[in-house]
Amino acid sequence: MSALWEAIITNDPARGTKAFFPKGAYLQLKSIEDPSSDFSNRLLYDYSLDIHAAHALLGAGARRARLVRVEVPPGYAHWIPPNVCYNRVGYWETPNSRLIYREHRHLRSFGIASMISWRGVWYVVHLGAILRSGAEGVVDAPAAGPGVAEPSSTC
Repeated sequence: MSALWEAIITNDPARGTKAFFPKGAYLQLKSIEDPSSDFSNRLLYDYSLDIHAAHALLGAGARRARLVRVEVPPGYAHWIPPNVCYNRVGYWETPNSRLIYREHRHLRSFGIASMISWRGVWYVVHLGAILRSGAEGVVDAPAAGPGVAEPSSTC
């Protein structure tokens, strides 16, 4: 999560790749026609857009914002079985975690739409939104304070 936070405060998505679901894992996971293209042209592209949107939310003082914690609601983690959501293998997924940060003495937060566990490590797969209407970055449920993680389905 520190890599993701660094990407957000510097507005440099490349710094957040360590926190993002690995391409090799995605290629093993997906049962779609061209998972490599989907990874690069949709997932990674959207992640970059969302990092830029989160940076814009922080504004001019982005580099001074400090990550306080990441809240992952333990009851939201669930197993996605094989052959669901166009996946050939099963995996653990958790929606609606929260990045909680301090900016100018104020506690603020926004969501991480979806994370996937791969070989025991949690990765961001959708930062701002799972589905979107266009090529725009999304900040998931920004809030003053820690915010509230709402349960949701992800596919």
